Amino acid sequence: MSISTAMLEALVKTAELHSVSAAADELGVSKSVISKRLAQLEQLVQATLLTRSSRRMALTPAGEIYLEYARQALLALSQGAEGLRTLRSDPSGLIRLTAPISWGQRVLARMIPEFLQTHPLIEIELQLTDRMLDIAYEGIDIALRMTATPALDLVSIPITRLDWAICAAPAYLAKVHPPEEPAQLVDHPCMNYWSVQSDQLWQLSAGEQTQTIQIRSRYRANNPEAIADAALAGLGIAMLPLYVCDNALASGRLQRVLPAWTPVTKYGYQITAGVAPDRIGFSRNQAFLSFLKQRFAND
Repeated sequence: MSISTAMLEALVKTAELHSVSAAADELGVSKSVISKRLAQLEQLVQATLLTRSSRRMALTPAGEIYLEYARQALLALSQGAEGLRTLRSDPSGLIRLTAPISWGQRVLARMIPEFLQTHPLIEIELQLTDRMLDIAYEGIDIALRMTATPALDLVSIPITRLDWAICAAPAYLAKVHPPEEPAQLVDHPCMNYWSVQSDQLWQLSAGEQTQTIQIRSRYRANNPEAIADAALAGLGIAMLPLYVCDNALASGRLQRVLPAWTPVTKYGYQITAGVAPDRIGFSRNQAFLSFLKQRFAND
């Protein structure tokens, strides 16, 4: 008997999830199958790789060393299979994506069906999270991020511009004196999307002018959907990405405030795709990146 990819996958998943049961669910097999594969692997390498307790599985020192070799072996096999797939006329295989929750729901998820319909041999696994994942550890192919400072270990590809607006509900603006200059924002309760707006400072630009305002932040949230709901309820003035508030602006449920001024965020104005160097050449990843760039260029 020789070491199989199934044994290596059992080790990697059990180590990542700290559970034989969770690894079995992830790989679509029974718990007993995972336990058998782990026992066979330990017999073949003549070392104990995992310690077992009632609550979780943990790597032994030998297991920590062997885990990295297991990951490298599985990656090499995946790359070899991908190299053969590139000989086909149509890209194929699984693309693992991650994207911010709000943008992923409102924008990316609505585009994926179109891509899959034109690429029947490709599968997509989408993970929506506002956490900056370790894409190598998580096995992510493409990380779509709202950032102006891409990770140095990734190939960064600009995908689309992000535009922002300062806005408020008509009901709120009707009962106050709307600001005519950025400095007057201090007289109003503001809502702060704090994942993007640094602290309670809003930076606005108009032509060559730039002003930084210390706002009075009455409500802060790490998701723009929550801030949009508060703005629609008339709580005050919000700075929001247009993909969240464009429909409300078009219908009149929200109105622009200081329309001559452009918000500047710490994440800049674009969604960037981060791809590990060893995955950038995969034909399925190239197909998806090309689709996104073309799709946004046409919008």
